[in-house]
Amino acid sequence: MKTDIQIENLKCGGCAATIKKGLLALDTITDVEVDVENSIVSISSESDVLENVREKLSKLGYPEVGEKNTVLHKAKSFVSCAVGKME
Repeated sequence: MKTDIQIENLKCGGCAATIKKGLLALDTITDVEVDVENSIVSISSESDVLENVREKLSKLGYPEVGEKNTVLHKAKSFVSCAVGKME
């Protein structure tokens, strides 16, 4: 099953690396692609895990477009971005 999610706060390859690492840690996720230019995360999974993916993205600082994008989300995304660049 492949699903696309448009997210907030995606800025660079560092963000993309953090998102990939975080989502691949979830059970049943088999592939993650991140389109930085269009702020779209594409996931492939063995089952319907959309709610878990949305929750994980939000915790990393990248909520889905249309969801609450607080100052805390933005701050987390900057930290995630920096960590992703260092790895």
